Formats: sequence, structure tokens, C-alpha cells
Amino acid sequence: MSPRTAIDRIFDVFARRLDGPLMVTLVVLAALSLAVVFSASGQSGERTLGQARNFAVALVVLWVAANIPPQQLMRLAIPIYIAGLGLLVSVALFGDIRNGARRWLNLGFVTVQPSEIMKIGVPLLLAAYFHRKEEGLGIRDYVIAGLMLMLPTGLVMRQPDLGTAVLIFSSGFFVIFLAGLSWKLLISAGVAGLAALPLAWPLLHDYQRNRVLTLLDPNTDPLGAGYHIIQSTIAIGSGGIFGKGWLNGSQSQLDFIPERSTDFILAVFGEEFGLIGLLLLITLYMIVIGRGLMIAMNAPTTFSRLLAGAITMTFFTYAFVNIGMVTGVLPVVGVPLPLVSYGGTAILSMFMGFGILMSISTHKRLVST
Repeated sequence: MSPRTAIDRIFDVFARRLDGPLMVTLVVLAALSLAVVFSASGQSGERTLGQARNFAVALVVLWVAANIPPQQLMRLAIPIYIAGLGLLVSVALFGDIRNGARRWLNLGFVTVQPSEIMKIGVPLLLAAYFHRKEEGLGIRDYVIAGLMLMLPTGLVMRQPDLGTAVLIFSSGFFVIFLAGLSWKLLISAGVAGLAALPLAWPLLHDYQRNRVLTLLDPNTDPLGAGYHIIQSTIAIGSGGIFGKGWLNGSQSQLDFIPERSTDFILAVFGEEFGLIGLLLLITLYMIVIGRGLMIAMNAPTTFSRLLAGAITMTFFTYAFVNIGMVTGVLPVVGVPLPLVSYGGTAILSMFMGFGILMSISTHKRLVST
């Protein structure tokens, strides 16, 4: 066997389960992330290298997930969900407290954030549930699905971690909605939810209430709760159409933007690359979402269709919430900019989701179980 033939065979083994258009877009977003993290972190080579390691590990996870057939994923749905619930309960009992929140579990050799598991575990379980119940769904089935969704969502909100709770709820809600939830029920639930808002207000933590009030008028507390939004909007506005150039953003380089390499990295991106750069970023996100929806439409079974649709729409929620948060349209809830913000667990869970999408795309036939 010639060296060229061996290389081609190795490449074929590695790439045969990867979706080309989706993979190229993810690589471009990863490259943008490394460039912006380098600038946002004060040109820190160590932090940029850490982000590169995060992407390298996530790529391995993506490849593994892409090579697991959908029927095997369906068999893993219940164990993953139960394991995730067990870890969330363990966090509530024994988790480490950081900045007033109990979100992390120290396993001795590594510290994990179990809520990230449920971003995949919840849609997996619900998609498998509706796949087995596709003949004659009734109100009872939707109620059971709602309970399976609200249990992990409630545990994560208790930590408290509103941003992750929103994403877990979204991932499960999209499965229930795509399974055929009646518009009448959806509208009724929405009206009931709006009516219950005054009752929910006292249940919120002080910092969560402050975030809602700050959304209405950030200038009421310009040096406190409103500081994040004020500085991020100044940065994005000062970028203009073409931006100030890479590494030349005054708000970011002079350390005015808080959490500029994580939740508010969009402000750094907008200041340095301007409106043109933001439109490019949104276009890349639209390509990912469009490709994901196409995979969902062409999926051969109820399980793979619901799972692919939920993963794609959860990614949309990630982007929508962060962009709305940084631009002052939505309250600050601690959701990172997908595939751009610095971080390990969020990138890992997203790449796992994309690996599942690629598995659904390339494994055309789901064997009945």
C-alpha cells in the first residue's frame, strides 16, 4: 500500500461520518473564536491556547458522537438522563459553591458542571419517548413529557443558573413542540405563564430581579447592575460599520467590558469588526441552523427528526439569547455566545450535539428497537 493510499484511507475513516457543510462552518467559527478570545483576553497566549485545547477535545467528542448510530443513541437516552439527574441531585447536596451558586461537582480528578449533560440528555429522552409513542399521542403523553422536562429544569434553576435552565427547557420544549403539540395548548400555556408572572416575581433571587429591572432602564444603576449593558452597547455602537480593527477596540483593550472573553465577547467582536463582522457572524449561525433544519427534515424516523430539530433550535436559542442580552434587548442571564465565547463545557456539549446531527445525517436508516 502506497503512503498516499494509506493517508486517503485514514482520512476516509475519519471523515466519512462528518457532514461537510456543517463541519466547514464550525471550523470557521472556531477560528473566529480563537482570534477574538486572543484580543478579548488582553492578547493572552495561555487563554487562547486553552480555547484551542477546548476545541480539540470537543472535536474528538464530535467525531465519537458522529459515529454512534441513532438507534444506539436512543438506547442510551434513559441511562444518560438518569445519570444527569443523579449528578444534579449530587450537586444540590455536595456541590462546590462559587460566587454564591452551587453548580459544580468535584469528582476528585475533575470538576464537572452536570447541567451541561442535560442539554443533550433531555432532548434525547423526550425524542425517544415520542418515538415510541408516535401512534396516537394524547394529552397524558404531553403531560408526562412536561414532567420529564421540568424536573431537571427545576434542579438547575435551584442552583441558581437561569441561563442554563433556559437552554435545558428550550431543548426539551422544541422536542415537545415538534412532536405535534397543539397550538391551542401552546397559546393557553403561554397565557397562563404570563398571568403567573406576578406570582413568580417573589420567587426570583435578588440578582435576577435586578437584571429584569436593569433591562428596562440600565441607567438606574450605571455602576452596578446596568454596567454590563451600558458598556457593551457603547462598544458595539463605537464599532460602526467596519469596526476599529482587530486588537484595536478601546472599550475591550482598556478593560471597560466585563466578562469580555465569555458572556460579553460579542461586544468585543462588534467593536473590532463592526456591523460587517456582526453580519458575517450571523450569516455563519444561519448556515449552521439551516443545515441542521435540513438534516431534521430529511431524517428517516420520528426519533432522529425530533432530536435533530431540537438540537438545531437550541443552538438558535443560544445565539438569540446572547445577542439579545449583550445588545440590551433581553435580561442578562449568563448564556455564552455559541462557539465564540471562551469555555470548555459549553463548547463540549454543543460539539456533542453537532456530532449527533452528523450521525443522523450520515446514518440514513434507524433500525427499529
